[in-house]
Amino acid sequence: MLHDRVMVRETPESGERRSSGGILIPATAQVAKRLTWGEVCGVGSHVRSVEVGDRVLYSPDEQFEVEVQGQAYLVMRERDLHAVANERTEHGTGLYL
Repeated sequence: MLHDRVMVRETPESGERRSSGGILIPATAQVAKRLTWGEVCGVGSHVRSVEVGDRVLYSPDEQFEVEVQGQAYLVMRERDLHAVANERTEHGTGLYL
């Protein structure tokens, strides 16, 4: 990856979800714009707050998709990420918004 680009692999969603009140929401239900979690698979040399293996929250609508060895990835700028979840807790809880 070059410069401030991040390569993300979408994590598959389980399909059906349950609301906090216990209502079952089918996978076919239309939802308003929704952010998606993915796993970082590559970072450019100017990326500062994300490392390979981190989980990131992003909007999949305006990203570029690329296929590498049969696997689909999204390529985006670091500034397009909304949150980072990682196991490193040297700066706090591990979730950065």
